[in-house]
Amino acid sequence: MLTFFSLFIFVSCNDENKVEKAITQINIDISVERFDQFFGNAKVDDLPKLKQAYPFMFPKTYKDSFWIAKMEDTLQQELTYETGKAYETFTREETEIESLFNHLKYYFPEFNPPRVITTTSSVDYRNKVIITDTIALIALDAYLGKDHHFYGGIQKFIRDNFESDQIVVDMANEYAERRIYQTQRKTLLDEMIYFGKQLYFKDIMLPNKSEAQRIGYSEEALNWARSNEHYMWRFFIERELLYSTDTKLPGRFINPAPFSKFYLEEIDANSPGRVGQYIGWQIVRAYMKNNDVSLKDMLRTKPEDIFNNSKFKPRK
Repeated sequence: MLTFFSLFIFVSCNDENKVEKAITQINIDISVERFDQFFGNAKVDDLPKLKQAYPFMFPKTYKDSFWIAKMEDTLQQELTYETGKAYETFTREETEIESLFNHLKYYFPEFNPPRVITTTSSVDYRNKVIITDTIALIALDAYLGKDHHFYGGIQKFIRDNFESDQIVVDMANEYAERRIYQTQRKTLLDEMIYFGKQLYFKDIMLPNKSEAQRIGYSEEALNWARSNEHYMWRFFIERELLYSTDTKLPGRFINPAPFSKFYLEEIDANSPGRVGQYIGWQIVRAYMKNNDVSLKDMLRTKPEDIFNNSKFKPRK
């Protein structure tokens, strides 16, 4: 039995290595465009050329006087200085983005890499990354490090992920959202599986990122979720929450928050937020392990079908 198990692991790892080798050979090459620095260091005379090169960055509803005033604005100048200091080079991030694009091209042959452009957004952290078919915008002022003075008024659980290693994770998340087909998200299970699909997508697209980075947890928070997986699952089952349409449940277990709300003081105090996403991740992983299904097909499969065919058993 041990020999068979060892052989199974060897074959699985060998298959994964072959896939990763094939992905590497795709070899997408990009050159990130530093619009944050182009605009931030531009003079008034440079504006016509910038508008010609980046028309989508200059909505026609704003006159040139608006952009000139922005160039001279002291806050904008500080944003330019801070992003330039934090990202003197973008080599590591560019390499990670190229790897993401290679994986996307392998699993979705129709994918064409967009122009990747960095910018500033006055710390609009709800739109750190914006993806279209042809453009990927990255707001670098939302990735200056969780303790940066720009973030003093932002809650800790939000700014904890304002780190450079989350840029490619957030990009992968945006691409996942564009590829997940799910007609409804009415029950807690719907929500859990939706985010489980996102996280499994990042498993595949970001093999060099840690599990903690993919879900945006600290290692301590991830260890808590692993250690309490069985307890959390029993809580959801015993209270019949999986098929509940209670609109408060996403706020308790899915949405970003400093902790999850079991309404049990000793648990809530130590739990990370979004544990429903974590459990959904484990269900989707179990489904993919126990069924011969492609990534594309899984992203289109109904949540209830994924759950019913997952054979999910929580860690004890």
